[in-house]
Amino acid sequence: MGVVTDDPVAAKAEFSQLFGYEWGPEVGGEVAVTLPTGDHVVDLRCAFSITEPRIELVRSVSAPLWEAVPGIHHLGYWSDDVDADRDEFAAQGYSTEATRRAADGSLFFAFMRSPSGLLLEFVTRAAEPGMSQCWMAPQ
Repeated sequence: MGVVTDDPVAAKAEFSQLFGYEWGPEVGGEVAVTLPTGDHVVDLRCAFSITEPRIELVRSVSAPLWEAVPGIHHLGYWSDDVDADRDEFAAQGYSTEATRRAADGSLFFAFMRSPSGLLLEFVTRAAEPGMSQCWMAPQ
């Protein structure tokens, strides 16, 4: 589950106080993405909970897709083939909101919006081992 926030420190504190969440470090940086308006570079930074169910707190940026909104921003899923999942969901009426290419040219992630407004993020499963470092307990 992804939440976009203008104040990640306060959001972490709220989830920690209410539900006992613990957090990994904030990670990220400038990322080249493709939006419906073309190619852009955005400063995407996030922190993952080490507590489950996993929450991703995304620092808002001045790109329409990553501006803070009330409530849950998106649901994230691991994908064995992001390109194929994007095509399958597009055939079901989902629109592509943003994509990022991996070094090999395949999609690293794709944000897809349903006709009813639900936003899904498909992330390549190949990234899971590296990303798992983000939700390990601090040493």
